[in-house]
Amino acid sequence: MRWSHLLPEGGSVLDIACGAGRHMRWFAGRDHVVTGVDRAPEAVAAASHFGRVLQADIESGPWPFAGEQFDAVVVTHYLWRPLLPRIVAAVAPSGVLLYETFAAGNESVGKPSRPDFLLRPGELLAASAGLRVVAYEDGFLDDPARFVQRIAAVRPAGASARYPLEAPPRQLTITPRL
Repeated sequence: MRWSHLLPEGGSVLDIACGAGRHMRWFAGRDHVVTGVDRAPEAVAAASHFGRVLQADIESGPWPFAGEQFDAVVVTHYLWRPLLPRIVAAVAPSGVLLYETFAAGNESVGKPSRPDFLLRPGELLAASAGLRVVAYEDGFLDDPARFVQRIAAVRPAGASARYPLEAPPRQLTITPRL
């Protein structure tokens, strides 16, 4: 939600490992065209209420979005390193990558704890080479306790593009009570 203002109005969004569609619902509610992918049939059924959802095993099968690009690619709590180049390549010009998942150190507080599922320091920065990083965080969060890395990175379309660090203020409409 924090960086969704970086998307163009009505832009297309790809939610990778979408689960029940929490992020799809958020973006669909803001008039974005949403697509999700997950391998679990129950997740696909739940997320299909918000947009197009593909059931696919993106770790073992073919990448279902070959040649497609999206105005936003959203990934949370998912890491399969061989897909990182495809995920970044799916970001369209002027599009944004919003990625957050568990990081090294998480093994000290819970699951996931295997290094295969924990980002190494700076790994999202390296994976996003070629994109302009608007925000990057690597640290610890409470409630629940977890180590995470987050990135908001944009594929530049021009040298003078501006990427606001804060969402524009919401316009309030006041209706007088009679």
